[in-house]
Amino acid sequence: MGLGNPGRQYEGTRHNAGFIVIDKFAQKLGVKIKRGKFRALLAEAEFEGEKIILAKPQTFMNLSGESVIQIMQFYKLEPERVIVVYDDVYIKFGEVRTRMNGSDGGQNGMKNIISHLRTEKFPRVRIGTGPMPEDEPLIDYVLGGFSKKELNELTSDIYTNFLEGIRLIARETSRATK
Repeated sequence: MGLGNPGRQYEGTRHNAGFIVIDKFAQKLGVKIKRGKFRALLAEAEFEGEKIILAKPQTFMNLSGESVIQIMQFYKLEPERVIVVYDDVYIKFGEVRTRMNGSDGGQNGMKNIISHLRTEKFPRVRIGTGPMPEDEPLIDYVLGGFSKKELNELTSDIYTNFLEGIRLIARETSRATK
C-alpha cells in the first residue's frame, strides 16, 4: 500500500512519496496501476515468485484506512501481510527505514490505518522526506513539491533502498509464518 493524496495538484509532493515509489515498483514489474475497487488504484503482479497486490488508496492520506481495510478483507490478508509505504518528515531525505510494527509516529494516514485495522502490528517502509524546516508549517511542507533532483533520487537510489526494505520485510514475514 503506497500512501498519498489523489489528484494532479498533489503529484510530486512529499506526502505522495508512497505513491511515487509504488508507481516506480509497478513500472519495474511491468504492470499498470489502474482504477480498481475499494477506493484505490490497483495492480496485481509477481515479485520474487510471490503474487502481490500494489495499491494506492484514493481516499486522501488521512482516510487511507478506509481503503486498506476493504482491500485486506477482499483478499483475506492478515495485517502482517500488508506493507504500507509512506513519507516521514522526521527522517532525513533519502533514508529508508523498515519496521515490522509500531505507532503512527504522528502520521495521520498511519493513524487512520491503525484505527481501522485495530492493530499496530503490520510492516511499513518509511521514506525520509525531512528534515522539515522549523519555520514552515507541516501541511505546507508535506504538500510541497520535491525538487527535480529529489524526484530523480526518489526513483533511483531511494527506490533501490525501498526494494531492499521490501525484501527484508518479506524474509521476516516468511520466517514468522513458518
